[in-house]
Amino acid sequence: MASTLRRIAVIALWTVRQIFGTAWSIIRGPLRFALQVLAALVLLFEEWGWKPLHDALALLARYAPVAALERWIARLPPYGALAVFALPVIVLFPLKLAALWLITFGHFVSATILFISAKIASTAIIARIFILTKPQLMQIDWFAAAYDKFVPWKDALFAAIRASWVWRYGRILKTRVNIQVRKAWARWQGPRSEL
Repeated sequence: MASTLRRIAVIALWTVRQIFGTAWSIIRGPLRFALQVLAALVLLFEEWGWKPLHDALALLARYAPVAALERWIARLPPYGALAVFALPVIVLFPLKLAALWLITFGHFVSATILFISAKIASTAIIARIFILTKPQLMQIDWFAAAYDKFVPWKDALFAAIRASWVWRYGRILKTRVNIQVRKAWARWQGPRSEL
Protein backbone atom coordinates (compact mmCIF):
# COMPACT_ATOMS: atom_id res chain seq x y z
CA MET A 1 0.00 0.00 0.00
CA ALA A 2 2.80 2.43 0.95
CA SER A 3 4.74 1.70 -2.23
CA THR A 4 1.59 2.25 -4.31
CA LEU A 5 1.03 5.62 -2.63
CA ARG A 6 4.66 6.55 -3.31
CA ARG A 7 4.29 5.63 -6.97
CA ILE A 8 1.09 7.66 -7.25
CA ALA A 9 2.81 10.62 -5.55
CA VAL A 10 5.81 10.37 -7.91
CA ILE A 11 3.53 10.16 -10.95
CA ALA A 12 1.45 13.08 -9.68
CA LEU A 13 4.55 15.21 -9.07
CA TRP A 14 5.98 14.30 -12.48
CA THR A 15 2.64 15.19 -14.13
CA VAL A 16 2.42 18.51 -12.32
CA ARG A 17 6.01 19.27 -13.30
CA GLN A 18 5.29 18.47 -16.93
CA ILE A 19 2.13 20.60 -16.94
CA PHE A 20 3.91 23.59 -15.38
CA GLY A 21 6.90 23.13 -17.69
CA THR A 22 4.65 23.08 -20.73
CA ALA A 23 2.60 26.04 -19.48
CA TRP A 24 5.79 28.02 -18.79
CA SER A 25 7.15 27.29 -22.26
CA ILE A 26 3.84 28.54 -23.74
CA ILE A 27 3.54 31.75 -21.72
CA ARG A 28 7.25 32.61 -21.50
CA GLY A 29 7.34 34.32 -24.92
CA PRO A 30 4.20 36.46 -24.50
CA LEU A 31 5.15 37.29 -20.92
CA ARG A 32 8.62 38.36 -22.00
CA PHE A 33 7.10 40.49 -24.77
CA ALA A 34 4.67 42.13 -22.32
CA LEU A 35 7.51 42.89 -19.90
CA GLN A 36 9.57 44.39 -22.74
CA VAL A 37 6.64 46.62 -23.70
CA LEU A 38 6.18 47.68 -20.08
CA ALA A 39 9.91 48.36 -19.65
CA ALA A 40 9.98 50.35 -22.90
CA LEU A 41 7.04 52.46 -21.70
CA VAL A 42 8.74 53.14 -18.36
CA LEU A 43 11.97 54.03 -20.16
CA LEU A 44 10.11 56.28 -22.55
CA PHE A 45 8.46 58.10 -19.66
CA GLU A 46 11.72 58.44 -17.75
CA GLU A 47 13.65 59.64 -20.82
CA TRP A 48 10.87 62.00 -21.82
CA GLY A 49 9.99 63.09 -18.33
CA TRP A 50 13.10 63.61 -16.26
CA LYS A 51 14.77 66.56 -18.00
CA PRO A 52 11.70 68.37 -19.37
CA LEU A 53 9.85 68.07 -16.08
CA HIS A 54 12.93 69.24 -14.18
CA ASP A 55 13.28 72.18 -16.57
CA ALA A 56 9.59 73.06 -16.23
CA LEU A 57 9.85 73.03 -12.46
CA ALA A 58 13.06 75.08 -12.67
CA LEU A 59 11.02 77.85 -14.33
CA LEU A 60 9.24 78.32 -11.01
CA ALA A 61 12.60 79.36 -9.52
CA ARG A 62 12.03 82.75 -11.14
CA TYR A 63 9.63 83.50 -8.33
CA ALA A 64 11.28 84.74 -5.14
CA PRO A 65 9.59 82.33 -2.69
CA VAL A 66 10.46 79.29 -4.83
CA ALA A 67 14.02 80.54 -5.35
CA ALA A 68 14.41 81.02 -1.59
CA LEU A 69 13.08 77.51 -0.96
CA GLU A 70 15.50 76.04 -3.52
CA ARG A 71 18.44 77.90 -1.95
CA TRP A 72 17.41 76.52 1.45
CA ILE A 73 17.18 72.98 0.05
CA ALA A 74 20.59 73.31 -1.64
CA ARG A 75 22.19 74.31 1.70
CA LEU A 76 20.78 71.38 3.70
CA PRO A 77 23.15 68.90 5.35
CA PRO A 78 23.34 65.44 3.77
CA TYR A 79 20.63 63.71 5.82
CA GLY A 80 18.38 66.77 5.63
CA ALA A 81 18.77 66.62 1.86
CA LEU A 82 17.88 62.91 1.99
CA ALA A 83 14.71 63.68 3.96
CA VAL A 84 13.67 66.36 1.45
CA PHE A 85 14.51 64.01 -1.43
CA ALA A 86 12.27 61.28 0.05
CA LEU A 87 9.42 63.68 0.87
CA PRO A 88 7.72 63.69 -2.60
CA VAL A 89 7.65 59.89 -2.65
CA ILE A 90 6.10 59.78 0.82
CA VAL A 91 3.57 62.53 0.07
CA LEU A 92 2.49 61.30 -3.37
CA PHE A 93 2.44 57.55 -2.62
CA PRO A 94 -1.01 57.76 -0.99
CA LEU A 95 -2.34 59.26 -4.21
CA LYS A 96 -1.15 56.20 -6.11
CA LEU A 97 -2.88 53.99 -3.53
CA ALA A 98 -6.02 56.09 -3.96
CA ALA A 99 -5.81 55.38 -7.69
CA LEU A 100 -5.75 51.64 -6.93
CA TRP A 101 -8.71 52.10 -4.59
CA LEU A 102 -10.62 53.88 -7.38
CA ILE A 103 -9.90 50.97 -9.72
CA THR A 104 -11.48 48.54 -7.25
CA PHE A 105 -14.72 50.52 -7.54
CA GLY A 106 -14.60 50.66 -11.33
CA HIS A 107 -13.47 54.29 -11.71
CA PHE A 108 -10.80 53.48 -14.30
CA VAL A 109 -10.61 56.91 -15.94
CA SER A 110 -10.36 58.77 -12.63
CA ALA A 111 -7.80 56.27 -11.35
CA THR A 112 -5.70 56.59 -14.51
CA ILE A 113 -5.77 60.39 -14.40
CA LEU A 114 -4.88 60.41 -10.69
CA PHE A 115 -2.06 57.89 -11.11
CA ILE A 116 -0.54 59.63 -14.14
CA SER A 117 -0.80 63.03 -12.44
CA ALA A 118 0.88 61.70 -9.29
CA LYS A 119 3.62 60.04 -11.37
CA ILE A 120 4.29 63.22 -13.36
CA ALA A 121 4.31 65.38 -10.23
CA SER A 122 6.59 63.02 -8.32
CA THR A 123 9.00 62.69 -11.27
CA ALA A 124 9.19 66.47 -11.69
CA ILE A 125 9.69 67.18 -8.00
CA ILE A 126 12.17 64.34 -7.46
CA ALA A 127 14.18 65.38 -10.52
CA ARG A 128 14.39 68.97 -9.32
CA ILE A 129 15.23 68.05 -5.74
CA PHE A 130 17.83 65.52 -6.87
CA ILE A 131 19.62 68.15 -8.95
CA LEU A 132 19.56 70.53 -5.98
CA THR A 133 20.70 67.96 -3.41
CA LYS A 134 22.99 65.61 -5.35
CA PRO A 135 26.24 67.02 -3.86
CA GLN A 136 24.92 66.51 -0.32
CA LEU A 137 23.41 63.10 -1.10
CA MET A 138 26.69 61.86 -2.53
CA GLN A 139 28.34 62.62 0.83
CA ILE A 140 26.28 59.80 2.38
CA ASP A 141 28.41 56.71 1.88
CA TRP A 142 25.59 54.17 1.46
CA PHE A 143 23.67 56.50 -0.88
CA ALA A 144 26.75 57.10 -3.04
CA ALA A 145 27.47 53.34 -3.15
CA ALA A 146 23.86 52.58 -4.09
CA TYR A 147 23.91 55.32 -6.72
CA ASP A 148 27.18 54.02 -8.18
CA LYS A 149 25.66 50.52 -8.45
CA PHE A 150 22.24 51.68 -9.67
CA VAL A 151 23.39 53.91 -12.54
CA PRO A 152 25.44 51.23 -14.40
CA TRP A 153 22.64 48.68 -13.82
CA LYS A 154 20.05 51.17 -15.12
CA ASP A 155 22.23 52.02 -18.13
CA ALA A 156 22.67 48.31 -18.95
CA LEU A 157 18.92 47.72 -18.56
CA PHE A 158 18.12 50.70 -20.78
CA ALA A 159 20.64 49.49 -23.37
CA ALA A 160 18.94 46.07 -23.40
CA ILE A 161 15.53 47.71 -23.76
CA ARG A 162 16.78 49.94 -26.58
CA ALA A 163 18.11 46.83 -28.33
CA SER A 164 14.76 45.06 -28.04
CA TRP A 165 12.42 44.63 -30.97
CA VAL A 166 9.66 46.56 -29.17
CA TRP A 167 11.83 49.64 -28.65
CA ARG A 168 13.20 49.62 -32.20
CA TYR A 169 9.71 49.21 -33.67
CA GLY A 170 8.44 52.02 -31.44
CA ARG A 171 11.21 54.29 -32.73
CA ILE A 172 10.24 53.47 -36.32
CA LEU A 173 6.60 54.28 -35.56
CA LYS A 174 7.61 57.51 -33.83
CA THR A 175 9.67 58.56 -36.85
CA ARG A 176 6.80 57.77 -39.22
CA VAL A 177 4.32 59.72 -37.08
CA ASN A 178 6.70 62.70 -36.91
CA ILE A 179 7.10 62.67 -40.71
CA GLN A 180 3.35 62.52 -41.23
CA VAL A 181 2.74 65.31 -38.71
CA ARG A 182 5.34 67.53 -40.42
CA LYS A 183 3.80 66.84 -43.83
CA ALA A 184 0.31 67.62 -42.52
CA TRP A 185 1.58 70.79 -40.85
CA ALA A 186 3.32 71.88 -44.06
CA ARG A 187 0.14 71.23 -46.08
CA TRP A 188 -1.93 73.17 -43.56
CA GLN A 189 0.56 76.07 -43.48
CA GLY A 190 0.98 76.19 -47.28
CA PRO A 191 -2.44 77.59 -48.25
CA ARG A 192 -2.61 79.85 -45.19
CA SER A 193 0.73 81.53 -45.95
CA GLU A 194 -0.50 82.51 -49.41
CA LEU A 195 -3.42 84.49 -47.94
